[in-house]
Amino acid sequence: MTSFVSAGSATDTTAEPIQNNGFWPDLDPSDFRDQHRLDSTVTAVRLEGALLTAMAMVNRTLRDWQARQVEAGHPTVDAVPVPIWQAPGIYPGLYRRAVFSLAHASLLEHYADYDATNSGRDRGEQLTEPADSYRRDAAWAISEIEGRPHSTVELI
Repeated sequence: MTSFVSAGSATDTTAEPIQNNGFWPDLDPSDFRDQHRLDSTVTAVRLEGALLTAMAMVNRTLRDWQARQVEAGHPTVDAVPVPIWQAPGIYPGLYRRAVFSLAHASLLEHYADYDATNSGRDRGEQLTEPADSYRRDAAWAISEIEGRPHSTVELI
């Protein structure tokens, strides 16, 4: 018996965890796929690339915070004392939120150019706002890790 599968639905979505720098947690692409409800349209290779890029961006942004924690004797994020008003495990959770949000924003922007027709262009314009929302979520998570306010003011 022959089986037919439509294009895009049989993509392998399993992937190995992405190793981080030893301070921050490794990233599991399956967790990202589940948390952000990404189906098999997003290939494992593209998903991993988005996560690696986002991880590099967040790690660079938080490098000074990480260095202060290591200098204070906390070799991993799990060893960093949590303020009494926060829940245990908040820093790794916020880190994942920042990375996953940036990766999702990147995927939205890249999939916006998937279709060159007018409907594809319209869809791309519709995806800009959610991508910006994911970037905002990432910025807020990073601000929360660093203990900074969420608002950013720019002078024109």
